[in-house]
Amino acid sequence: MSRTFKTNQRYVQIAFNHTTAEVVRILPNIPYDPRLIIEAGTPFIKREGIAGIRLIRRLWRGLLVADLKVTDGAYEEVKFAHAAGANAVTAAGTAPTETLDFFNEICEKYGLLSMIDMLGQEKPLRKLLPLKFKPKAVVIHKGRDEEINPRSIIRYKDINKVRSKYGVFISVAGGLDHDSVRKAYFNGADIAVLNIVKSSDENRGLIDTMNFRSLIPSILKEV
Repeated sequence: MSRTFKTNQRYVQIAFNHTTAEVVRILPNIPYDPRLIIEAGTPFIKREGIAGIRLIRRLWRGLLVADLKVTDGAYEEVKFAHAAGANAVTAAGTAPTETLDFFNEICEKYGLLSMIDMLGQEKPLRKLLPLKFKPKAVVIHKGRDEEINPRSIIRYKDINKVRSKYGVFISVAGGLDHDSVRKAYFNGADIAVLNIVKSSDENRGLIDTMNFRSLIPSILKEV
């Protein structure tokens, strides 16, 4: 099992944001592929705690992201993510520079992939420039609450701005579904993040009643 991102490889990241029952029902039907990343989403971790991350690790042998969105106390949060079996952790781009530097350094120490989520950041590159320790990935993110605003878009232009300065992986999140993965890659993303959503959810994503055993291979054809 690879524990790092491979150069010149694109990935699909599937995010679980609800309950352990949903994970137990769906995850065993997602066929393993080294191009797949499974995410323990922020709402899921808040609801289920570290036990939720451990559950996903028991059911998934590939890359696992703990979407903690660390804002402070990086050492403890990275340490418990590592203990739970995560391969990657996120920090919030809104966190202080000192926290982000410490976060990236501690992730490196524990062999985890550091990912900075730029949700709410108008100029991601400006946030990265002062850092002594650079992340392994940057997430260009349009939040779920922003999806109700028709003028809110994924800021694909930030991909080239960041990449022109740093050789990091770029993840794109925000209202993507199986029909929009290709657009994310066309605009330069290395990782396309797809949320699992309820059929009653206003947000776009992969509806939890879909046949994931056949759906995932069809999405991977775009990778």
